[in-house]
Amino acid sequence: MKPIILASSSPRRQEILKLLNIPYQVKVSNFDEDYPDNLPLEQVPEFLANRKVETVARTYPAGHEIPWILGADTMVLLNGKLYGKPADNQEAIKFLEEFQGKTHQVITGIALFNGDLMYASSRTSITHVTFAPMTKEEIEWYVETGDWHGAAGGYRIQGLASCFIKKIEGINSNVVGLPIFDLYDMLKEQGYSILE
Repeated sequence: MKPIILASSSPRRQEILKLLNIPYQVKVSNFDEDYPDNLPLEQVPEFLANRKVETVARTYPAGHEIPWILGADTMVLLNGKLYGKPADNQEAIKFLEEFQGKTHQVITGIALFNGDLMYASSRTSITHVTFAPMTKEEIEWYVETGDWHGAAGGYRIQGLASCFIKKIEGINSNVVGLPIFDLYDMLKEQGYSILE
C-alpha cells in the first residue's frame, strides 16, 4: 500500500489509519480556517477538509509527484451554531451546558486526493448525538478530567463522555473524527485497497 499523507495532527485520526493498517505520514496544514459567509453550515467541515488537502498539496514543488493526501475536519452543529474545539475549561463547560438534554449533529468532512490519478473527492458524514440531561456537578466533573481536550464540541465519545450520551444515530467513528465507512468507500472507489 502506498503511504497516505494525513493533513491533520489528530491522534484519533492516526489511530483509525493504524487500525486499517494504512501507512501514513502526518503533514499538518497551516491555514486560516475561514470559510465563505454564504456557505451552509453543514458544508463547512467538508470545505475545510478540502482546504487542508489543497494546502498540503501546494507544499510540493512543481514537477514533484504529489502523494495521496487525506484531510478531515469535524464540527458540532446545534441550533444554527457551529462548535469547534473549546479554548479552555470555561468554554468546554459552556458547550456541555448547551448540549445537555439535546440532540446535536456531529459533522465530519473528509477529502481525499489521489496522487496517482491527480483526482480529488470529498464527502460529508453526519451523526446525531443525544446527551442526557446533566447536572452542574456532572459537567464540571467531566471537564475537570481533561478528557475533552482537542475534541470538537468539547467531548470525546470514546471516553468518559459516553456516561452521558443517551443515543447515537449514524456512524460512531464519524464522531471520533474520521468516518471509517466513508474513508474505506472513497479509497475503494479510487482503487486503493487495504485488503493486501
